[in-house]
Amino acid sequence: MTIWACALLMASGAADLAQVSEANLRATVEKLASFHTRNTLSEGHREAAAWVSEKFREIPGVEVELMTYRAEGRRIPEPFDAVQVVATVKGTSDRTILLGAHLDSLNLQVDAKTGRAPGANDDASGVAMLLEVCRLVAGKPWSQTIKFAAFTGEEQGLLGSTALAKRAKAEGWKLDAMLNSDMIGVSKNFNGQSEPNRVRIFSEDGEGHQSRELARWLEFAIREAMGPDFGVKLVYRRDRFGRGGDHTPFVLEGFSAVRFCEVFEETQAQHNANDLVEHMDFAYLAKNTRANLASLNALATAAEPPQNVRLVARQGYHTTLRWQATDGVRYAVLWRDTASPVWQGRQEVGAVATATIQNVNIDDHLFAVQAIGGIPVVAR
Repeated sequence: MTIWACALLMASGAADLAQVSEANLRATVEKLASFHTRNTLSEGHREAAAWVSEKFREIPGVEVELMTYRAEGRRIPEPFDAVQVVATVKGTSDRTILLGAHLDSLNLQVDAKTGRAPGANDDASGVAMLLEVCRLVAGKPWSQTIKFAAFTGEEQGLLGSTALAKRAKAEGWKLDAMLNSDMIGVSKNFNGQSEPNRVRIFSEDGEGHQSRELARWLEFAIREAMGPDFGVKLVYRRDRFGRGGDHTPFVLEGFSAVRFCEVFEETQAQHNANDLVEHMDFAYLAKNTRANLASLNALATAAEPPQNVRLVARQGYHTTLRWQATDGVRYAVLWRDTASPVWQGRQEVGAVATATIQNVNIDDHLFAVQAIGGIPVVAR
């Protein structure tokens, strides 16, 4: 763990990654997989949502909502009211970080309402992460409000996340980042491929949001917090080819959002009755839970981002940047080689509005400035 990560852990609000419990994660996955089905077209989704909402309510200081939305679309035989869970840990501001995972399950080989669909990894793994992270962050003083969403309707076309994203837009949420975790509990596939020490983060570029820069910052923050034994594989596309996840509706509404996903999916244990607890790696799920927690430790303690970040057009050995600062807010400068997809260097510069990075030249590098812990703003 670096000096920066240690300082962050000691800062107000930071949660201890070492407190993540594999036993808690396993217990949640086993319980959710024990429901006959959690398919949104079945009553099982209501039963599972009720159980998850009660588990959130058992955590002191957490506000819980069973959100109702209208489920309709080409994969819905007849429109109906579905439910999903939204839990909130209030911060000192209304700026918000959202962690999401989908509660519903799917088995394409059986009747949607009556057939068995355990959905252990897809996506009880993500919901288990939500409950464990909530347990560890509740009761601590955070500057941002932290929300947790256990979506339903994901398998019918991202219905629940679309409903919440539209609600967030309509209600004017100050949503700084949305982190979606979908299938984060399997470290190897039946083809013999294994990766127990990395997670993929999918992100897209575009106008009106900073999803790609969010992904780059998470890669850096997780690397700093978790050290060399665990890393992030950045995938610069919206999601897996031809498929989607619950982060996308938030991107479409103009929010910065990314997806966490295991490196090697096993499609033979997906959307069928073979998505079982015995295929999962709970040590790996714990690592991915720590990665989400490390992300929150950074993002949920950050001040407002700097504005108008500019490079000073000056030739020489060093690079100078200027930006519009907020009084009392501390900043850091990040840089990377133009050929590097990830941030390679970072220097905290204090509560200032200009900084010079020594011996890093303007021609060969890209730069950004962040409020400590926040999404970096690329210098122009």
